[in-house]
Amino acid sequence: MELSPFLYGLYKVAKFALYPLSWLVVLLSLITVLALAPLSLRRLRWIRGLAVLTLLLTLLFANHWVAGTLLGFIEAQAPPFEPAPSQHFDAIVVLSGGIYAKGTLRPSDQLSYYSIVRTICGADLYARGVAPKVLISGGDATIFGRGPLEAHEMKRLAVRLGVPEAAILVEDRSRTTYENAVETKRLLGDASILLTTSAFHIPRAQALFRRQGFAVTAYPCTYTAKHRPGDLSELTIFDLIPSADALHATTHAVSELAGILVYRLAGKL
Repeated sequence: MELSPFLYGLYKVAKFALYPLSWLVVLLSLITVLALAPLSLRRLRWIRGLAVLTLLLTLLFANHWVAGTLLGFIEAQAPPFEPAPSQHFDAIVVLSGGIYAKGTLRPSDQLSYYSIVRTICGADLYARGVAPKVLISGGDATIFGRGPLEAHEMKRLAVRLGVPEAAILVEDRSRTTYENAVETKRLLGDASILLTTSAFHIPRAQALFRRQGFAVTAYPCTYTAKHRPGDLSELTIFDLIPSADALHATTHAVSELAGILVYRLAGKL
C-alpha cells in the first residue's frame, strides 16, 4: 500500500480542510471568538469584515450556477463514450464510490449512490459483451478502526444484476484512486481496460491508470452537471439561491480539483 495509516489519515484531514464548509466554519469561529472578546473599534471592523466575507462565500459556494460551472469544467474532460459492437476490452474496471457501515439502526452495510450506479454501469457493459470479466476496485476507506470492504458489497450487487461470479475479480486493498490503479495493475498486468466511474472522477482516475501503463478507455457513468461551463440557456434566479445540494456539489468539485493538484505535485500525474 502506498500510504501508511498515519499518512492516510493525514491525507483525509487535509481534504476536509479544503472543503468549502470547513472554510465557513473557520470564519464563523473567528467571528465568534472576536464577538466574545471585549469589543473595540478595530475588533468591530474585523467582525464586520469577516461577517461580510462569510456571507459572500456562502452565496458563492452554495448556489447551483457555481457548482454546475465547476463540475461542468471537470466533466467536460470526460466526454460520453459508447463502445462499437466490434470493440472489446480485456476487462471492465469499476471503481468504488463509498459505503455506509451497518450500525444499531442500519441492518447491513449499504453502498453509496455512486457505488450503486457505477456497479450498474459495469454490469450493463458486461451484459453488452464488451469484456469477458469485470474487476471491482475498492477496499476499506475508513480512517479509524475497520470498516466494510466496498468491492465485496459491489460484487454482491453485480451478481444480483446478472454478472456471473466467475467473471468478477475483486480488488479490496485500495483506499485512494492512486491505489486503485496500482492494485489493478498488480491483478491485470498490461491489459486494455474500460474504466467505469462517475464523470467528475474520470479525469483524475484515467490519468492515474495511464501512468500505471494501462491502455485506458473511459466510460463516464452519470454526469452531475447538466450543461457545459458558460451555457446560461436555462439559468434562473433559483440557481442563485443558496442550497445544501449546491454546497454538496461544490464540495465534490473542489475535492476533485484539489485531488488533481495534489497528485500533480506528488508526481503521480
